[in-house]
Amino acid sequence: MSNMIDPDIIEPSVDPATKKIGIRHVKASNAAGTRTKIQVRDFDPIYTDEPASLGGTNSAPSPLETVLVALVGCDGVIIHGVATAMGFAYSGVDLACESQIDVRGPKGVPGIRPYFESGSLEITVYSDEPEKRFDQLCKNVEYRCPVMNLFSAAKVDMKVTWIQKPASEYAGNTD
Repeated sequence: MSNMIDPDIIEPSVDPATKKIGIRHVKASNAAGTRTKIQVRDFDPIYTDEPASLGGTNSAPSPLETVLVALVGCDGVIIHGVATAMGFAYSGVDLACESQIDVRGPKGVPGIRPYFESGSLEITVYSDEPEKRFDQLCKNVEYRCPVMNLFSAAKVDMKVTWIQKPASEYAGNTD
């Protein structure tokens, strides 16, 4: 089946005619403060909190920081999936993200959006693949990444910069 959207978009890795729903479930508890305990599957609990400057206890990442965590984590997963589907060789990826929010929005000021206004995402892929295949990888990741597309749908002005460096320059993940 040929792709009618764009010749650089690779074929889906599932049967496009068969709907397959993925369900994600989390539970949380908040003891009337800024710190929230969150349970995801069978993992150790994770926590969110606010910086002291925003009235929190600064004991964990803020919920908005965890949104950025979700973005870079999702990109890592999608890069791997797209690279596998393309037979694209790479030794690793480094991601760096920041975003800006007008804190008046979450404090209830009318007319100020209570979520990110803009941000930047830098993705460095360590690969010796040709530039044309690197560009195809980038395009397909942006097309497929659920969290990146949530930012886009929310009209967050995200500047995404893709950088390719030689595979041998990847410093490696310490985990």
